[in-house]
Formats: sequence, structure tokens, C-alpha cells
Amino acid sequence: MSVTSHVEELRKKHHALSEAVERAQKSPGSSDLEISAMKREKLRLKEEISRLSH
Repeated sequence: MSVTSHVEELRKKHHALSEAVERAQKSPGSSDLEISAMKREKLRLKEEISRLSH
């Protein structure tokens, strides 16, 4: 897998997580712990995208 395609996959995962976080925040049944875990994963993906892009 090339770096470009890997970064694109990471961006797709990051976008999907963003949408999941938004849905979870609007849902009264979502736990703060679950939302925090998704946000941490989003940040990890963002950092990896940034690292690979530069």
C-alpha cells in the first residue's frame, strides 16, 4: 500500500469517527467514556495523517 492510499484510508476512518462522535453526542444513551475513546482515536488518526503527509 502506498503512503498516499494509506493516508486516504486514514482520512476516511477519521471522517467516519467524526460522524460517529456527532451521533453519539446527540444520543442520550451514549456514555461519556465511549465518546472520549472515539475522540482519542480521532486524534491519533489525525496525528498519523499529519506525520505521513509531511
